[in-house]
Amino acid sequence: MSIKSFGAKLFAKHIVSKTEAWSSTPEATQLKVFKYLIKNASQTQFGRDHNFQTIKNYSDYVKQVPVRDYEELKVYVDKVVAGNPNILWPGKPQYFAKTSGTTSGAKYIPITAESMPMHTNAARDAILHYIAETGNRSFVDKKMIFLQGSPELQEKNGIQTGRLSGIVAHYVPGYLQKNRMPSWETNCIEDWETKVDAIVEETSKEDMSIISGIPSWVQMYFERLNAKTGKKVGELFPNFNLFIYGGVNYEPYRKKFENLIGRRVDSIELYPASEGFFAFQDSQKEKGMLLLLDSGIFYEFIEAASFFDENPDRLTIGQVETGVNYVMIISTTAGLWGYNVGDTIMFTSTKPYRIVVSGRIKHFISAFGEHVIGKEVEEALASTATSFKAQVSEFTVAPQINPEAGLPFHEWFIEFDKEPEDFEAFAKAIDQALQEQNSYYKDLITGKVLETLKIKVVPKGGFNTYMKSKGKLGGQNKLPRLANDRKIADALNEFGF
Repeated sequence: MSIKSFGAKLFAKHIVSKTEAWSSTPEATQLKVFKYLIKNASQTQFGRDHNFQTIKNYSDYVKQVPVRDYEELKVYVDKVVAGNPNILWPGKPQYFAKTSGTTSGAKYIPITAESMPMHTNAARDAILHYIAETGNRSFVDKKMIFLQGSPELQEKNGIQTGRLSGIVAHYVPGYLQKNRMPSWETNCIEDWETKVDAIVEETSKEDMSIISGIPSWVQMYFERLNAKTGKKVGELFPNFNLFIYGGVNYEPYRKKFENLIGRRVDSIELYPASEGFFAFQDSQKEKGMLLLLDSGIFYEFIEAASFFDENPDRLTIGQVETGVNYVMIISTTAGLWGYNVGDTIMFTSTKPYRIVVSGRIKHFISAFGEHVIGKEVEEALASTATSFKAQVSEFTVAPQINPEAGLPFHEWFIEFDKEPEDFEAFAKAIDQALQEQNSYYKDLITGKVLETLKIKVVPKGGFNTYMKSKGKLGGQNKLPRLANDRKIADALNEFGF
C-alpha cells in the first residue's frame, strides 16, 4: 500500500464523518448557511437594495427577495463585470465562469473566494466517499483524465474569466499533478475534435484508472481510442474501473459504454454548475446524489407544476417531499440571490436528502398541456432500448404541431449505434412507457388529440455535425433532450436528417 493510498483511506474516513454530521441536521445546517449569507451581504448594493439588515427570518427573505433568473439579475451582474466592488457579495469575485447565454449572449457567473473551494472540494469528497464505501483506492497511484474545457483564462476588468472546468483545472492538488492527464498543452487546444485526437495520442499507452467527463464527449474519446488501437477500452486500460460524470443522465449511454469498455465499471455522478456544486453520488448502493447543504448555498424549491403561477410557494429543505418535480432556487456565497438555476430535481430520499436531476424548467414539451419532462423521455427510451436490444447514441424530442396529415405528435430524432429490428413496435413501446409515467400525455393519446410518437433516424455523427455547426461541439456543451419548439428539429431537418 502506497503512502498516497493509505492517506486517501484516512482522509476518506474523516470526510465521511463530517458529511454525516451536517447531513443528519439538515434544517439547522441550512439555517446556519442562510444567516451567514444575509449577515455577510448586508452592506453590498444588493443587500441594501433589498433591506438585508431588516431580514430576521426566511419569511422576511421571501417578501424582500424575488426569484430571478440570470436575465433579471443581470443589472447587478453587469456592474460586477464592469469592475465595481461590493455589488452582490463583499469585494470582487475571483473569477467569472463564462457560459453561453440565450437572450443576453454570454453569461458571466461570479465565483468568489468563499465559493471557489466548494467547486473543488465537492469533486474530491465524492471520490473519498467512494473509497470509504468500497475500499477501492488503488487508482490514486495511477493516471486519471478529466475531459474539460481549456484552462486558459482571459482577464475582464481585472478578473480572470473562462469556462468553469478550465478554472477548476487550476486547482488540481499537487499530489495528483503527476497522475493528471492530458498535458497542459493538449488541454489548451480549443477545437474539440483536434483535442480529442491529441488526448488519444497521449493516453493510449498510459495506465488510466479514472476517466471523467460528460458522457457524450467521453463516448467520442472511447470510440477514437478503439479506432486507433483496435482494442476495447477495458483491455487497453486494465486498471480503469471508475467513470465520473455529470451534466446529463448516464443511463442512455450505459449499454454503449459497456460495449466500448468491454465490461461494467463503477460510476460516480456529480452535479456541478457554474453557479455552484450542488450534489454528488455518495453511495454505490443508494439512488440519487447527496444534496450539499453545508457548502455556502441556501436552497429553495418550487413545485414545477406551479412554477409559472403568479405567486408559487417557495419551500425550504424541511418542506420537500420525495417524488415531486421541483425547480431549484439558490442563494450563494458567490452573490446569487433567489436565483433560478433552471434545473428541475426530484428527491429520492429525505434521510439524508438525495436528489436526481429531472430536467430543465425550460426544456419540456407541453404544446398540448402534457408537460413531458426530461426524466420521463430518458427513462422511456432507456427501458425500451433495453427490451429491444437497441443502442442509442443521442436523441432529442420536439412537438410536431402541424403535420402534413393526421394528428399532431411528438417527433423523436434518434441516432442509433444499434437499431431495433422493428421500428414501429419500438416507437409504440416508447410511447407506452411514456404514457405510464405521464397521465396527461396518456389522456391526449387515448383522447385522440395526439398520435403515437414518430421516430426520425439521425445518421451516425449527425448530432455532432449539428453541435459543431452551432459552435458547441465538446467541452461542457450538452444537447437538449427535449424542447417545446422546433428550433433544433428544424435545424436537423435542414441537414437532411
